[in-house]
Amino acid sequence: MSGMYNEPRLSAVKLPPYPHEERGRKDGAAKDPVKFLQATEQRARERQIAYETVRLLRQDVITCYRKEGVNHYENCKEVCERYYNVITKKDLGQVHPNWEDKEKFDGW
Repeated sequence: MSGMYNEPRLSAVKLPPYPHEERGRKDGAAKDPVKFLQATEQRARERQIAYETVRLLRQDVITCYRKEGVNHYENCKEVCERYYNVITKKDLGQVHPNWEDKEKFDGW
């Protein structure tokens, strides 16, 4: 048929940190404003991907609970563990660039 009842496939792709531009001058301006804006947009996209990943995992948990009923404690354990592991990560597992000063950029 349409394939909507097939099991969902997960990607095992691990993305490397993306290139970025930090504010480098003493007055707070970026060394290269175009690269800085591109890096800012990329961070926003990565943050949105992290939020959508959490939303999809939450939906998987809800679906499993509804499907399994009273047996959800045993049958939904793996789904709940995946969800828990993502939501307990810093920034929901968002991909970050390699910051020059990691203490300065601890979170958003």
